[in-house]
Amino acid sequence: MADNSFSDGVPSDSVETAKNASGDAEKLTDQVMQNPQVLAALQERLDNVSHTPSSYIETLPKAVKRRINALKQLQRREFITGDVEPTDAESEWHSENEEEEELAGDMKSKVVIAEKEAAAAEEPNPKGIPEFWFTIFRNVDMLSELVQEYDEPILKHLQDIKVKFSDPGQPMSFVLEFHFEPNDYFTNSVLTKTYKMKSEPDKADPFSFEGPEIVDCEGCTIDWKKGKNVTVKTIKKKQKHKGRGTVRTITKQVPNESFFNFFSPLKASGDGESLDEDSEFTLASDFEIGHFFRERIVPRAVLYFTGEAIEDDDNFEEGEEGEEEELEGDEEGEDEDDAEINPKVRWNFIHT
Repeated sequence: MADNSFSDGVPSDSVETAKNASGDAEKLTDQVMQNPQVLAALQERLDNVSHTPSSYIETLPKAVKRRINALKQLQRREFITGDVEPTDAESEWHSENEEEEELAGDMKSKVVIAEKEAAAAEEPNPKGIPEFWFTIFRNVDMLSELVQEYDEPILKHLQDIKVKFSDPGQPMSFVLEFHFEPNDYFTNSVLTKTYKMKSEPDKADPFSFEGPEIVDCEGCTIDWKKGKNVTVKTIKKKQKHKGRGTVRTITKQVPNESFFNFFSPLKASGDGESLDEDSEFTLASDFEIGHFFRERIVPRAVLYFTGEAIEDDDNFEEGEEGEEEELEGDEEGEDEDDAEINPKVRWNFIHT
């Protein structure tokens, strides 16, 4: 006769089967975790997680997190540089989904935090918020694409970016000021970029006016220290004498890709001549970056540091794409050439 005995309401044969399955699962888990390829894959995933803005913030010391929270409320440069410490009230910041965010943050950074706690008996307390602006450059795709590896040590000395607008009665413009601490690369304490704007309708076609537009920009001279100019590189070139046939090697400096070319911009043509297509694209890109600094990066710097503003931007861009596709569907037979936007017209639209 079959054994129908129960243990705590569960058939004994079912209990035995579950125990065997559990033991097999543990053995399988041990075998998998001993596989170097599996461990390497897990480590790669952990590395990728640790490089996201939110997980990076979780690894920062409590003192730095405290300053970041205060910065969200007060937007003060002194918190970044460490010249001023926020009060307890200033450093409190409560998000809408605080509990969920704390749990998610704890799960994602558990390994990283454990390693840091094991490495130091006391939590470090660095001055200010280290590499604040450099982290923003690294987080924002539009900016990180401009930064070369040899630019990074310089940008780590960037302490603040300010926007200053022209006074009433003066030609419309705004200036981006990049404030640097003393460094080994240049003697300037401030690098500037001025964007000139126009807010006048065309007399010949006044109804085409759509608001202020950026029309030109000016950079500044960077006083590089000897051998530290990253905007040029030295190359060697061989030259052969036509008569004697002898060969000599000469060195010359040529332009080098660098973020700091941002301060030596292409000039808009002021003599009525039109720019070629490449120059128009370069100038439009420069205007876009200047606008982005003025309207997004500077006012919301701490949120780009934490990554919160990046998530908002991504959601907004997805919505724009959806609307664009819907409009294109309604405009059947539209000429593709008509859909292209001239950079100057596009800037008119952006600045309304």
